[in-house]
Amino acid sequence: MSTSTVGVVVREVTINASAERIFRALTDPAQLPKWWGEPGQYQCEQMEVDLRVGGHYKTSGTGSDGQPFSVFGEYIRVEPPHLVEYTWNYSWGEGQPPTTVRFELREVGGGTIVRVTHSGFTAEEDRADHEAGWDRVLGWLRRYVEV
Repeated sequence: MSTSTVGVVVREVTINASAERIFRALTDPAQLPKWWGEPGQYQCEQMEVDLRVGGHYKTSGTGSDGQPFSVFGEYIRVEPPHLVEYTWNYSWGEGQPPTTVRFELREVGGGTIVRVTHSGFTAEEDRADHEAGWDRVLGWLRRYVEV
């Protein structure tokens, strides 16, 4: 299921893995750099995490243009293994206000429905870029945890 409105991106996919496995892949600094990215796109190379409400995170990597990038923010809600929500700031979005990313994980029939909601966009172009990005990210996540 895919739904998008101005200011919000919503993506949903069913993955053949437990919510716990997926939650770890999303929040473990040893795992996330293994799957978030691919050659020719962008690649996360490092993640720093203080996984608690009010804690901060930062991911760093190399963009498709060979330039460094980072995504960083603060955890708003952390409810392992079913929910993680955080602010989203990014180095290439200078002047953009922070947005919010929410991952909801619901186990069903031996798999998990992963729903990501990214909200707070003020520019349609920025929202559309992130919409395409989340499609890629969910594909990478699926390939990583279903192995």
